[in-house]
Amino acid sequence: MLITAIESSVVALPFSMGGPHPLFAGQPWDRLEILLVRVETDDGLVGWGEAFGHAAIPATKAALDSIVAPLVVGRDAGDIAAITRQVLHGVHLLGRNGPFVFAFSGIEMALWDLLGKRSGQPLWRLLGGSKPGLLDGYSSLLSYGGDLALVARNTADARAAGYRHIKLHEVTRDAVLAAKAAAPDAAIMLDVNCAWTPPVARDMAASLAGDGLAWLEEPVWPPEDTSGLASLRRHGIPLSAGENTAGVFGFRALMEAGAIDIAQPSVTKIGGIGEMLQVFALGRTHGVEVVPHCPYFGPGFVATLHIAAALAERPLIEVLWLEMEANPFDPWVRAQGGKLAVPTGPGLGCDPDPAVLARSLRHAPTRTSMRHAA
Repeated sequence: MLITAIESSVVALPFSMGGPHPLFAGQPWDRLEILLVRVETDDGLVGWGEAFGHAAIPATKAALDSIVAPLVVGRDAGDIAAITRQVLHGVHLLGRNGPFVFAFSGIEMALWDLLGKRSGQPLWRLLGGSKPGLLDGYSSLLSYGGDLALVARNTADARAAGYRHIKLHEVTRDAVLAAKAAAPDAAIMLDVNCAWTPPVARDMAASLAGDGLAWLEEPVWPPEDTSGLASLRRHGIPLSAGENTAGVFGFRALMEAGAIDIAQPSVTKIGGIGEMLQVFALGRTHGVEVVPHCPYFGPGFVATLHIAAALAERPLIEVLWLEMEANPFDPWVRAQGGKLAVPTGPGLGCDPDPAVLARSLRHAPTRTSMRHAA
């Protein structure tokens, strides 16, 4: 069960989003990109993972190919806990929250996929779950730059598609009111992506206090300001955060500060599935609900389905509100009627479609192989 090779590759899928494509890092964001990680073992099995992601892909891929993959090849694929300890310690001088941890997240996910395949069990079973039914999704609308007509139209369309929970990526109360008017029977969440310093955030929270938000996500800049975030609790809006949090101890700091009602770890960023399990355990001890952050389109999304199905009391899966071209991981990365099915095959239960994968790749995979002694 030795890891003989690790490959990284990038899949790019054109998409439409119900409005104009935004700029991200100065470039038009008109392709969904997946940084795929493929891990091979000497007994012929292949595991798949996904590393974060989006505009950070060049940095994450460089970290993966140059540092992280060479640390992992040649190791026992079943020794996930020891590999996690040693690799995360080995790269800690390079950053506890960034490309090196993102890169390892993709490898660690693939190791769990391999573990499930070797044991003949789906990931949700390995995590102690029973056979899941359909999971509720929430529609995560992209930013329409404050265009209230687009907010209202896309909120109404998402509700008509079966979503009973809808999240906005806007920064005004007017956007919240437009969404509530467009879908009065839906739960509305607001994610402002760390838009406000604590004084401004407190004023905004006061203005939103009577609007019945299901949660207010990442209202404070910088995201590590736990006391600033906690100061918003007085306004009674459930607060959520975590996609930018560094590891389990970052979540402990948020919870011990009384800063959040909902923890949002991301499996493609935090260090993988094992780290996600620790956040769920931490949430149970602090009375904090865990709703994973997962606006992804490949193994990271599928792994989140398994994790939520096994561990969340009220699973709720983030689904970006957009239309993408054929995805190698269809149909598991798409919702139907606001619901999502969880694969029942071993491991992640959904190896990519080879034909779709081949035509979606941006370039040939980069391969790191185990060196054999002479």
